[in-house]
Amino acid sequence: MKQYPIISIIMLILLLGGSIRTEAQSDRQFIRSGNRLYRQQNYAKAQAEYQKALQKNARNAQAHYNLGCALMMQQKDSAAIEQYEQAGKLETSASRKAMVYHNIGVICQGKRLYGEAIKAYEESLRNNPNDNETRYNLALCKRLQKNQKQNQKPNPQNNKKNKNNKDKDKDKNQKQDQKNQQQQKQDQKQMSKDNAEQLLNAAMQEEQATQQRLKKAMQQPRTRKLEKNW
Repeated sequence: MKQYPIISIIMLILLLGGSIRTEAQSDRQFIRSGNRLYRQQNYAKAQAEYQKALQKNARNAQAHYNLGCALMMQQKDSAAIEQYEQAGKLETSASRKAMVYHNIGVICQGKRLYGEAIKAYEESLRNNPNDNETRYNLALCKRLQKNQKQNQKPNPQNNKKNKNNKDKDKDKNQKQDQKNQQQQKQDQKQMSKDNAEQLLNAAMQEEQATQQRLKKAMQQPRTRKLEKNW
């Protein structure tokens, strides 16, 4: 079975046929000049020639397509897609339209925009159902898109693990709070006990002092106080 590359770029520069109107000879000349520069891999100058062609005839689908190819080779992908889209709207040839959307698909696929690439490849195949390279790229993008969605899908196991960790942390915090409360109660109890002992000791010391004073007083001789007569 023939193997096709993952991404194939149709770089065929469309040659102008005799169907171009005689009044558009100037844009035809710019396109031919651009094609020569393109084959020489001088893509920046080819771009300038295609832009000149479009200044003469903004509805020239082939100029839009060729400009898109020149921009694509300079990795100006967003600008290239804009030109391809214009070419797709203006182009009347099914085979050329298929080439336009194939290249849009290639750009989107290279940027991992698989949804957009799939749409472009499908549009290409509608215009050229026999293009096996486009069909291969379409199947590949669908598989890559599926893998991409699976990788982005949240893992229930991870969520469960995170939930369990949160529950464990919550239980741990609750136990720590209970432990702190118990310690606080013990401290308060110890403080009350210490205060009571201090008060008791103070009372006992005071009692001892009183007893000593009484004992000392009883040991001393008593004197009789003389009373004054009335």
